[in-house]
Amino acid sequence: MKNNALNLIRSIILLIILFFSGMDAFGQTTFLQHFNTQNGLPSNNCFYTMQDSKGYIWVATDAGVSRFDGKVFENFSVDDGLPDNQILQLKEDRNGRIWFLALNGQLSYFSNGKIYNEINKKLLKLLKFNAVIVSFFQDSKGRIWLGTNKNVLVMWDGKSIMKFISANSSSQFINTFVHEDRTGRIWAYSNRCVRILDKGNFKIVPHSSLPLSYKTALNMPDKSIAYIDQMGLNIKSGNGPPFRLNINPDLLQNDPGYFYFDPSEGLWLSNNSGIHLINRSGKVSSYLQNILSSQVIKDSKGNMWFTTNNGIYMLPKKDERLYIINSANGLSSDVVKSITKDDKNQIWLGLDYAGINIVDGHTFAVSEFLVPDKGKFNMIKQLTFDTTDNSVYFASDYGLGRIGDIHKTHTVDYLKEANNLMFVIKNFSLGRDKSLAMALSSGVVILPDRINKFEYSSLYFKQQADFFNNRSYSVFYDKDKSLWFSNINGLSEFSNGKLYNYYERSPLLTRRINDIQELNDGTIVLATDGYGIIYIKDKKITKIITQRDGLIDNICKKLFIKGNEVWTITNNGINRISFKGRDAYIETFEYTSALLAEGVNGLYIDDRNAYFATNNGLVFFSINKKHTISEAPRVFISSIVNNKVKLDLSEKNHMLNPYSNNITFHYSAIDFQNKNITYRYRLKSDGIWTETKNRRLEFSSLEPGEYTFELSAKSDNSVWSSPASVSFIMERHFWQTPWFFIIILTTSGLALYKLAVMVTKRQKNKEQEQLLLKNKILMLEQRALQAMMNPHFVFNVMNSIQHYINTKDTTSANKILTGFARLIRKNLEICTKSYITLEEELEYLELYLSLEKKRFGEKFNYTIAIDNAIDKEETTIPSMILQPYIENAIWHGIMPSEDGGKIDIDINLKDSGHLVIQIIDNGIGIDNSLKEKKGQHVSKGMDLTKERINLLNQVEPNPIQMEIRQNGKSGTFVSIVIPLR
Repeated sequence: MKNNALNLIRSIILLIILFFSGMDAFGQTTFLQHFNTQNGLPSNNCFYTMQDSKGYIWVATDAGVSRFDGKVFENFSVDDGLPDNQILQLKEDRNGRIWFLALNGQLSYFSNGKIYNEINKKLLKLLKFNAVIVSFFQDSKGRIWLGTNKNVLVMWDGKSIMKFISANSSSQFINTFVHEDRTGRIWAYSNRCVRILDKGNFKIVPHSSLPLSYKTALNMPDKSIAYIDQMGLNIKSGNGPPFRLNINPDLLQNDPGYFYFDPSEGLWLSNNSGIHLINRSGKVSSYLQNILSSQVIKDSKGNMWFTTNNGIYMLPKKDERLYIINSANGLSSDVVKSITKDDKNQIWLGLDYAGINIVDGHTFAVSEFLVPDKGKFNMIKQLTFDTTDNSVYFASDYGLGRIGDIHKTHTVDYLKEANNLMFVIKNFSLGRDKSLAMALSSGVVILPDRINKFEYSSLYFKQQADFFNNRSYSVFYDKDKSLWFSNINGLSEFSNGKLYNYYERSPLLTRRINDIQELNDGTIVLATDGYGIIYIKDKKITKIITQRDGLIDNICKKLFIKGNEVWTITNNGINRISFKGRDAYIETFEYTSALLAEGVNGLYIDDRNAYFATNNGLVFFSINKKHTISEAPRVFISSIVNNKVKLDLSEKNHMLNPYSNNITFHYSAIDFQNKNITYRYRLKSDGIWTETKNRRLEFSSLEPGEYTFELSAKSDNSVWSSPASVSFIMERHFWQTPWFFIIILTTSGLALYKLAVMVTKRQKNKEQEQLLLKNKILMLEQRALQAMMNPHFVFNVMNSIQHYINTKDTTSANKILTGFARLIRKNLEICTKSYITLEEELEYLELYLSLEKKRFGEKFNYTIAIDNAIDKEETTIPSMILQPYIENAIWHGIMPSEDGGKIDIDINLKDSGHLVIQIIDNGIGIDNSLKEKKGQHVSKGMDLTKERINLLNQVEPNPIQMEIRQNGKSGTFVSIVIPLR
């Protein structure tokens, strides 16, 4: 009763505090994502936040500007072209240019990856007024209106400027805010007066109230104007009645900043004390209390962004908001190890330091229950509500206890081991038949009646009846009272006194199993340690869910069954798994990753919310969101760098130098819900997509050609986005261009033509030389014929014939005459041929030598020897080549000798390719013959033959070799080596 009264008083006090402070109702704190310098902002002192038409969030700080895509802050400073690092505001015009309003009064803008200022954009020199620009507005005609902190309002049409100045000190143009109504009229609001543009001049018009400052005026999407005056919010439209919302004066006197108005939610106001949401009834909810805030905006996805002097904050849209209950909201500790829920909608939390907290599911009021035995129950790692007797069981590493009569007395008792032996408990499960099973470090223990006998004895265990040895990890009773457990061997089922070891039939079920649960249809679900989630029915594995199917991680720690849905805590976040037919639908709740990616210890799912026990407290969110395929993220190419030079993103085709063939693409997908983004890319429109998690791709040594870099992105629950693309051409090297090939072909053609001319000319010259040589050879052959039939020989033969006629030896005369006639006839036959057969040559020599023999008688003898291996009819030799040497041997070698002599003619094969002809005489010798001659006698036949041989050697591929020498003191040796044809 005392605790209940204390809780009631505490709840009343908490309600009063929340009502006046504007916190989210009843003790829960809405989680806001916080971004500061640790996340990449250049400074925590932020002035202004804006979302551009692409979806990027821009942040103006006192140290430069940041562009944020949900993952990375891309920072810009004076080094990148800003005129000043202190940027007060950011605006986007219709052309997509992001304008920077700097503290030093200079204007600059960002377009296609580059910042333009008065140095690189001459037109911006016109927009320098020695004043701080406090407001920026572009009207329907494209004119830009600039309000300043001085008595000047500027209109710029892109070419020229017009300045408006007031001579009246009480109605100057200081800090003017410009508005265009639905009819196209231009209004100028300040905290001094209201003006309207009429025929080129501004005229003061009557007004009932004025905005507090240029910060507290807002152009609405429907072309109405909203501003905050000293009483509250005013919305004025050209047609409908004005709207007014009164605001607590304390909020208005605390330096209000830029605000946002949502017709459904109300007014979001920033000031020096934080962010305040004021609904239409005037109720106030506050965020970021005591943090100096300067602005509120809403992005295209419904997320709220708060600009402060401590960075920026994001409040997710309603159906993606996380709520936290921690020590700041009344919990005994931020570290929550376990969770369950009773039948009275009370959430039980197991903490460290033997603490159990009970959170009311309606009011979120917190009450505390301390376990007396703090030593054994230092950390409450498991809580389970027992519907049998409305008790809650709790376990630590070294003990198991229960809290009975939880709605009244909260009595506590502990599981006892009869011999006071210590046991290490991993997990426990409550059966529907009052049994209790524990997974211990020593094995699995079964208590048959936990209600009446909350104790056991290790000495009386019955193996495979109430005890199963080996270190175990998890136990679970299904609805049929069968006990499932996992140990170092794997998964087993104990049912109706029989043990079924699944690990003996499936290697996958030998792995460690961290948790076991059951679906309504009796399917057993296993959370494995590295192999995803396994479904078993009728003793068979029916489904395996892993990262390939969309699971965040394959290491699954805890399971919770809600209806036919499986919720799991993985090593990298949470998943909800459901089935549509045979197809698995896996939801990742990516927006929760900031809090639920790690340090999640337990979970409980009811009809409205998903609750998680974490190291940051109790975290929960609504689960009433419909299952829909999320929208694909928008993907953009943020910059292209070619050999350290940034390319202009506005160009449709980039021409890249072939010697600078290194190109790097920086890109991002707009995502503020902490989604797991996967990218895919390709360089050719018909190429294969390649997936990556990187946000930067570098290509080096690209071949010349045309490329189109296409990039697409997806989250775990979306389809692939429409691709962003950029085209570029890698130019060819000079030696790869058609002109180079034309030049090479032309040059080669000319060279080939010249070479052909030279070869043709040389060939013709050679042919002409060959012809001349052949003609010369023929001429020499004729002369050789003449030499063979020299007058001296003919005269001697005719004398011999006359001698035989005078001596009336007609027989001898006839023989000589016949031989001489045959010799002459043979000469005539030979003279028509350049080559004759060896048989013809031998027949000719036989005629010639026989005539000489008849003339000289016994004084001259000769022999002709020929190798039998020589085919005389097929072997050819040059005609008229041997007779001059034989004649020379007879007349100059043998005849000068008193005793006469002999000539031996030997014809042999040197090898398979040469014929060797040797002419050997025993005359006086060639050297002696030359010495006895008184003049220079020249053997005309031999000289002609030598010249013929030289000419033949120039025509034929293989030369004729000749050797003439004296054979000792007397005699002559002639060797002629003729290549066979």
